Amino acid sequence: MPDLSTIFSADGLLARNIPDYRPRTQQLEMAQKIAQTIENQEILVAEAGTGTGKTYAYLVPALLSGGKVILSTGTKTLQDQLFQRDIPAMRAALKIPVTIALLKGRANYICHYHLERALNSDQIHFANRTEVKYLHLIERYAGTSSHGDKSGLDKVPEQAAIWQHVTSTQENCLGSDCPHYRQCFVMEARKRALSADMVVVNHHLFFADVMLRDEGLSELLPACNTVIFDEAHQLPEVASLFFGESVSTGQIQVLVRDIETEALLEAREFTPLFDATAATGKAALDLHLTIMEKHARMSATMVAQHPGFSEVRQLLQENMASLAGLLETQAVRSQGLQNCWLRAQALLNRLRQWHEQSESQQFICWIETYSQSLQFNITPLSIAEIFSKQLNASARAWIFTSATLSVKKDFSHYNRMMGLFEAQTANWDSPFDYPSQALLYAPSHMPDPNTPNYAESIVQAALPVIKASQGRAFILCTSLRNMQQIHELLQSAFQQEQLEFPLLLQGQETRSALLDQFRKLGNAVLVGSQSFWEGIDVKGRALSLVIIDRLPFASPDDPVLSARIEKITREGRSAFMEYQLPHAIISLKQGAGRLIRDEHDRGVLMICDPRLISKPYGKRIWQSLPPMKRTRDLNEVVSFLIGSQDNHP
Repeated sequence: MPDLSTIFSADGLLARNIPDYRPRTQQLEMAQKIAQTIENQEILVAEAGTGTGKTYAYLVPALLSGGKVILSTGTKTLQDQLFQRDIPAMRAALKIPVTIALLKGRANYICHYHLERALNSDQIHFANRTEVKYLHLIERYAGTSSHGDKSGLDKVPEQAAIWQHVTSTQENCLGSDCPHYRQCFVMEARKRALSADMVVVNHHLFFADVMLRDEGLSELLPACNTVIFDEAHQLPEVASLFFGESVSTGQIQVLVRDIETEALLEAREFTPLFDATAATGKAALDLHLTIMEKHARMSATMVAQHPGFSEVRQLLQENMASLAGLLETQAVRSQGLQNCWLRAQALLNRLRQWHEQSESQQFICWIETYSQSLQFNITPLSIAEIFSKQLNASARAWIFTSATLSVKKDFSHYNRMMGLFEAQTANWDSPFDYPSQALLYAPSHMPDPNTPNYAESIVQAALPVIKASQGRAFILCTSLRNMQQIHELLQSAFQQEQLEFPLLLQGQETRSALLDQFRKLGNAVLVGSQSFWEGIDVKGRALSLVIIDRLPFASPDDPVLSARIEKITREGRSAFMEYQLPHAIISLKQGAGRLIRDEHDRGVLMICDPRLISKPYGKRIWQSLPPMKRTRDLNEVVSFLIGSQDNHP
């Protein structure tokens, strides 16, 4: 491998080819550590503070390594950014003929078979004329696109209902029996990935494939020399999702719809199938209606106490068994009916498994309710053992990197969760001058976060700071309920005090549209919840203040968290110090990371929760944050913000 210090130097390849590149000691050290990890096929957990330039730090050694690399990111947006911008820029700068491919889950690619059926079907009932217009736009795009990735068609919103009719799922894909198999966009994407030197995926795809062997990675992994996870702090949650099992009433309703479509084409005279399909659809709907709370998570024990739930779940299981039996008798009529039979069996098995595992010591059985469906989940109590088997399956380098993986540079919480028992760890602080660029403000006289008037106290404490920053603020909330409450209170406070700062709320538009608006307005206040805690980059004066409503401890009522707490406590360890506190610190570091995004940014991080000061563990929390100057004095905050506006370029 060429000398990295030359490449990263002030007159090296990057400086000559990348606009605004400047050498950073932390970036070079990180690149050297990653190069060594790749060469020795080791495991590295690397935390790099904001501004380190970690993307280039892992891309340069990965591209120069000469082996096959799988690069997994936190979101599809980051995936596209790496594939379309960062990797091509780096490849050009290094002047190396490395081939790259982008691989997404099958739901991101148009399916010729399902598109043709949607165009010819009189069974699909469109919600409005816009959906029909979208269908014809998709038809035209499928005829001209070389990749069929729905992100390339921005005239059709990503969440439009029509997409479920023109894409495939693992369950309803016909595979090599499909009449359009040779033109299949999914298969083409997989072929490109197989022959590429570097493949860009996302965490959901990676783990879906590791468990389901469905997304094409199972063929890639054996030939791969290096796996790099960017935004690796997201992995424990994503891995938990895929190392478990789930089945939803929504999936059952989609199956019901597909059976009706297939049966009308191939088994119109077989009326028992229509009766069984209707009964299953009704039972799935009735089961969803037994739980009135929406967007709730409940353990199997809790949900069993809801009137009618256990009886309707049992009825749904019996109806599914009858339906699967009838489908088996009709499966020979068409590939579509056979596919429906296999799907019905798979969903039935998961439904049975949820009931059977509900007493297990190794798994957590719980449900989550949405506005349109109810999902049964089985989550392993620990993913460490399962994931460590993946790591040891064959010799290769594994690199886990993020700005937030440690607690005061201690990685034991993360490594324990992920089963990274043999991993090396490394930490590089941000090159930004936090003591002069940022101020950490903990307002005085704040009540306990569980008091009824806590939201009012936040708004009261925040108003003078928002005035001093002239808007330009994010208010990050730990729950949707807090978010709505704070937004309403701010709205009336702005009216009362005749403050003309635009007030934006998560959910009014898509995240990217809200961010564009926030940047353009230049003096807005945006109130958001989980979506805005990470993956957001607003540089310059538009964001000078980040207010956090309370320390982000996960709710102890959450069924997965409470089961894990119980397990740690049973083993005689402290669940709070070992699990809850580190988890909250890593989340808080993500939120705090929104404030300072480059060396010219200046701003205030205001944490309203009094536990930061009053509790013994508070010191551990603020010591894990970047080294900002700390204050409880409002006048100092106001002076800092006014000074920031005077000095900001």
